Amino acid sequence: MDHLTELQIKGKSGKQAARKLATLSTLTKNQALEKMAEALEKDYAIILTANAVDIENGKAKGLSQALLDRLLLTQSRIESMADGLRQVTTLPDPIGELLSRDKRPNGLEISKVRVPLGVIGIIYEARPNVTVDAAGLCLKTGNAVILRGGSEAIHSNKAIIQIIAQAAYEAGIPTGSLQLVETTDRQAVNEMLKLNEYLDVIIPRGGAGLIKTVVENSIVPVIETGTGICHTFVDESADLKMAEAIAFNAKVSRPGVCNSMETLLVHEKIAKQFLPDMLDKYQQAGVELRGCPITIQFHQEVKPATDEDWATEYSDFILSIKIVKNLDEAIEHIDKYSTRHSEAIVTKTPENAKRFQHEVDAAAVYVNASTRFTDGFEFGFGAEIGISTQKLHARGPMGLPELTSSKYIISGNGQIRE
Repeated sequence: MDHLTELQIKGKSGKQAARKLATLSTLTKNQALEKMAEALEKDYAIILTANAVDIENGKAKGLSQALLDRLLLTQSRIESMADGLRQVTTLPDPIGELLSRDKRPNGLEISKVRVPLGVIGIIYEARPNVTVDAAGLCLKTGNAVILRGGSEAIHSNKAIIQIIAQAAYEAGIPTGSLQLVETTDRQAVNEMLKLNEYLDVIIPRGGAGLIKTVVENSIVPVIETGTGICHTFVDESADLKMAEAIAFNAKVSRPGVCNSMETLLVHEKIAKQFLPDMLDKYQQAGVELRGCPITIQFHQEVKPATDEDWATEYSDFILSIKIVKNLDEAIEHIDKYSTRHSEAIVTKTPENAKRFQHEVDAAAVYVNASTRFTDGFEFGFGAEIGISTQKLHARGPMGLPELTSSKYIISGNGQIRE
């Protein structure tokens, strides 16, 4: 081929790097991660300057406040990214882990061990922290990574990747292990989905539209991360003070992330006690309220909710509220509208808690806690590569083990098959 595209050049480079990366020691990988963390902290001002350009461009494009929050970097957020890399250094290296060993009657010894996936392509939107999380997790698991972030964060991502890749390469990581697709042309995504000569897997992180495009068009295997239509059900026996704190945190703390609550379900027997103050609190926090006909009676600011509202991931200061007759109706509603991400019940009834956890089909099911904890860092995985809502290969926050495959190592002494 006379003229290689940016993606073909980076794909080839990534494949070459992956072969060497797969054999590196845990010590070398951990030292590189520490150097990357130090470089982020040292050069944070460069990143903030680049991020300011993205923020200004985002405001000019009319991005929502929630999306701007996802895009925004601060010194504190950069320090958190560095902390995430350091936490990854403390985690066991899964590569080479012995999963099973068996000796056959004919004397063959068959072992199963963890190995890297190879070259991972990650397509994501306006979350520059993903650049660091993905790079760190892929590096620790011996995978080369090709990152394609959203155009909204291009300046931030370029600055970040330049800083961390240089630090990694100086620490002995093969050149080509950490790469960013720098073109913002949408066609680059379509090309990436066909890059099966170089990519072993693609992981999309973002909204429903992005994930649908990747799943429907990729000839590279996909690990599907899901959108988050997450629910919190306040049962009739709930501690209402606890329920108020959980329901407020689940919606308001960071509405732009996939583990935030989009629909609040409330048992009809406690609606009168619970909802008026709860709705006031939401309204004071700037949350737009959309509710079922009974919810509307509790607050003048509640707009009528439509079927479309129950099926929408707002990623914004908007909340749907529905009053249900009982646990059965709550579970039925969740089953119909959930994206199988994170679901929660607030209850003091052990039987209801057990039923909810057993019957609700989601990657993470909570009793008396906020859905906002569905996160690799909060689960103790360091960072995360995404939250998988599918059931093949990986489900829930994907940490180090989910970025590996396995192979069989067979040792014999001359056996032949009869």
